[in-house]
Amino acid sequence: MSQINLTVNPPAGDSAQSLDLASPGRSLWGDAMRRLRRDRGAMICFAIICFYVLLALTAMTYEMVSENSGGSIPTFQETCDFANYYKPPTTEKVKWWLGTDWSGKSVLFKTILGAKVSLTVGLMANLIAVPLGMLLGAIAGYFGRRIDDVITWLYSTLSSIPGIILLIAMKFAFKNVHFLGLDLSGIHGIYIALGVISWVGTCRLVRAETMKIRELDYVVAARAVGRSDMAILARHVLPNVLHIGIINFSLGFVGAVHAEVILSYLGLGVDVGVPSWGTMINGARNDLMSGYWWELASSVTAMFFLVLALNIFGDRLRDAFDPKLKNV
Repeated sequence: MSQINLTVNPPAGDSAQSLDLASPGRSLWGDAMRRLRRDRGAMICFAIICFYVLLALTAMTYEMVSENSGGSIPTFQETCDFANYYKPPTTEKVKWWLGTDWSGKSVLFKTILGAKVSLTVGLMANLIAVPLGMLLGAIAGYFGRRIDDVITWLYSTLSSIPGIILLIAMKFAFKNVHFLGLDLSGIHGIYIALGVISWVGTCRLVRAETMKIRELDYVVAARAVGRSDMAILARHVLPNVLHIGIINFSLGFVGAVHAEVILSYLGLGVDVGVPSWGTMINGARNDLMSGYWWELASSVTAMFFLVLALNIFGDRLRDAFDPKLKNV
């Protein structure tokens, strides 16, 4: 009986080498970055956000330099020019591009300084809310039972109270309160108040995802070989819910910016004399009836573009990290 030769000759040249090499796969993070880079709308919104960050850094640099200049560079409060009060927008000088207010201060400078306040509030509030929500959500979802009941009761109670009412109540509670050298009646109180009430959404999502992750094979195997619960949370659970925190961090900026503007408009936000978009809207509401529209238009327009860019980029970021849309 003749022997059948089943040997298959590999293709010659580069084709054979390409068959021997396994095509590298992309991780969730790598695939998300690829999707974002290919999304023109997301990149435009990211550029707008970076522009606002640059404005905020410029405002911070100006404040630091003017405070330490010994009077050679005036602070914003010292830029009053009563000879040019309520000057409409003009191209005569850079500081007059968006006009002046009742004291002759540049509306352009006020808008830039307001960007610093809004971005700082959004950053600090989410640095408190997102890690807190992720930690509590992971603990509740992993351990379950009474720990889950307590955390669920806590965020259910907080979410049953209207956010703005709770925020205003906390601001009144922080009046004349000092903690670790910080005056909580000012901007630092806004950071803490927003962080305390903004973790609920992140906690709910992380809790639900953790309840699925704890039943997966690699978590069960880690538990079987004797890994401690804290080690499993740190090594296997939290890294796999980190993308939820990043998405909520970007979306939480919008709520923080809105809250700061509302509080400043009500006189419960930043300290008196600190320019912000909320104080600009509050100060310009009476000027609008007299025909002085540029301060209100500047603050509202600046807030509109920032909030729009954050909303769109947050949505695209959520789509990029969704495994269900990986092949769409």
